[in-house]
Amino acid sequence: MTLKVRPMVAEDKPPVIHILRTTTEFKPIEVTVAEELIDAYLAEGKVSGYVLLVAEENGVTLGYICFGDTPLTEGTWDIFWIAVSKQQQGKGVGRALMSAAEEEIKTNRGRLILIETSSTIEYEKTRRFYHNIGYSVICRIPDFYTPGDDKIVLEKRFD
Repeated sequence: MTLKVRPMVAEDKPPVIHILRTTTEFKPIEVTVAEELIDAYLAEGKVSGYVLLVAEENGVTLGYICFGDTPLTEGTWDIFWIAVSKQQQGKGVGRALMSAAEEEIKTNRGRLILIETSSTIEYEKTRRFYHNIGYSVICRIPDFYTPGDDKIVLEKRFD
């Protein structure tokens, strides 16, 4: 079995939406927003401002990542979403998706990647994942999402 990371196509949408809906960290409104970005990318491709990649193995979609360059910047990119099926977490799928996104960003002269995430306990595993692949916390905005739920901004720079 070989893990493959490739651009998302329309047939990937149902399994990706299923992954998003069964990822306990995501609220229903967040899944709705993620679906809007998926639809924009599937309709317009990279012109939408987003790049979506999926990880698959033997024709089964295991996860996806959504990222794009930050408007009005030179070389700054955002990672908007990454999700891996519960059964595949901890098996390198997330790392493969992040690595592919980072390579795409470098190819497009990216110099800085930013990720925004929640400070809640539900996101502890996610924050640890980012830390383990070289991202550092650069900002924390108290009570950003809701009282007691801070926004944490992480970065990775390329020289």
